[in-house]
Amino acid sequence: MQTLVQTGAVTKVHSVRRPWLRDVIGILAIVIAGAVGYWLFPDNLALLTRIIAVALLVLSIDLIVGYCGVATLGQAALFGAGAYAAGIACVNGVTEPMTLIAIGGTAGAVAGLLMGTIMLRAHGLAQLVLSIAIVQLFHEAANKASSITGGSDGLAGLMISPLFGIFEFDLWGKTAYLMGLALLLLVFIALKFVVSSPFGMLCRGIKQDPLRIRAMGAFVFPVLLKMFVISGAVAGMGGALAAISTQVVGLDSVSFELSANALVMLVLGGLGTLYGALIGTVIFMGFEHVVSSINPFHWMTMVGALLIAVVLAAPGGLSSLVEKVRGEKA
Repeated sequence: MQTLVQTGAVTKVHSVRRPWLRDVIGILAIVIAGAVGYWLFPDNLALLTRIIAVALLVLSIDLIVGYCGVATLGQAALFGAGAYAAGIACVNGVTEPMTLIAIGGTAGAVAGLLMGTIMLRAHGLAQLVLSIAIVQLFHEAANKASSITGGSDGLAGLMISPLFGIFEFDLWGKTAYLMGLALLLLVFIALKFVVSSPFGMLCRGIKQDPLRIRAMGAFVFPVLLKMFVISGAVAGMGGALAAISTQVVGLDSVSFELSANALVMLVLGGLGTLYGALIGTVIFMGFEHVVSSINPFHWMTMVGALLIAVVLAAPGGLSSLVEKVRGEKA
């Protein structure tokens, strides 16, 4: 009897510790992957930095779609808000990179508050239509306000000060990449705490059964709106990172195509898991870069074939395959 009790206690301890151990291993894997990318692809650091910026965008979509169940195709509006806010601030004399990241995150959070206030008034397909309308309005506003945003020409030649006054943003993109990798790690760890908190569990409950959550006395609208603000801050920091690394902000930062591609990356990696957002972004953008360089005329066909194969083989995304293999080993 005592042995059974001790065995049960050990099992309980392992079940509590395992998520922490898994998260530590996951974060170490991100660090190792970032270091490997830095050493193996020193001439492609600009592309790797772009992947990091888009990964922040996909993480922000996962918060809304994967954890809250709110359909959206307008997340690029939040990404673009951060990019343009950082670009405009830089043009007007604010050149310190961490300050620009903070400005981008703040602009994204404000845009998320606005988008959430509008979208959460509707449900289902209507939310999806509203998100498309919002990103199109943001795109048109950025195009028409040419005196501020540069219009179709965008904002070019942004002069960024050295990071901490020491590390300059050179043509090889080393500083931008390392800064982006550090930012991704900090955001990822923070989001892990968010989705594991009672607030994150409440968001999952709303996704599964909003009526029951309301019956329990919880207010759904403020909870989802708060997640929209957090999501906007993450997307805005991604947009600011893209502006800093390329020193250019254009209309592609707030395009519907960017939103659609980011959602595809999330589905490819797996909804409702932050690791899936990272996996999907790296696989999609890496595959796109390699295939388009090999066959610039038919690469979209190959990308489409990859997506169909993954969805049929793993409806839960590539991260579900990793979990399945891990479960079989356990």
